[in-house]
Amino acid sequence: MKSLEIIGFKRANLGKASSKQMRKDAVVPCVLYGGKSEQVFFSVPMIMFKNLVYTDKVHQVELNIEGTIYQAILQDIQFHPVNEVILHADFLLLDETKPVKMEIPIKITGASVGVQKGGKLLTKVKRLKVSAFPKDMPDFIEVNISTLDIGNSIKVSNLETKNYTITNSPLVTIATIVTTRALKTNAPAGK
Repeated sequence: MKSLEIIGFKRANLGKASSKQMRKDAVVPCVLYGGKSEQVFFSVPMIMFKNLVYTDKVHQVELNIEGTIYQAILQDIQFHPVNEVILHADFLLLDETKPVKMEIPIKITGASVGVQKGGKLLTKVKRLKVSAFPKDMPDFIEVNISTLDIGNSIKVSNLETKNYTITNSPLVTIATIVTTRALKTNAPAGK
């Protein structure tokens, strides 16, 4: 998993008015929890979230809060419902002895037999929930579609995992090859 540094500053005031003023100043109120210590309340300039939130990659975060370094992951983030401004972010302190849960992106690989025949690939899921120790967390989950023909699909139960567990239902369809309208109209009569 790739690492990304975020610099934060401890918060003196924890009230609603203080948080509202921070957001007006393009600063995000945050909290770090987990581990044996108490929660750490801090703030981060909104621009620091650009490479963490607006990407399809998964990152481990190196939080530098006034000189103290924490290894964490972004656990939850809240956006304004209208203008998509970040309202709040929760970080989870990583412990190498405890598994964490994250949503990991899917990477489709291979050339499908069904697509070569004129079918269309439909990706039903873009991310899967994974539980793993921090050192074993994958950057992505590879899904090979080279054996899929028209009408076939790949489910979570078809995936092989190494040192991590996919917590989605085994019945969840990840990708499927469907017949296109052009193939249906060009099909010979009687089929």
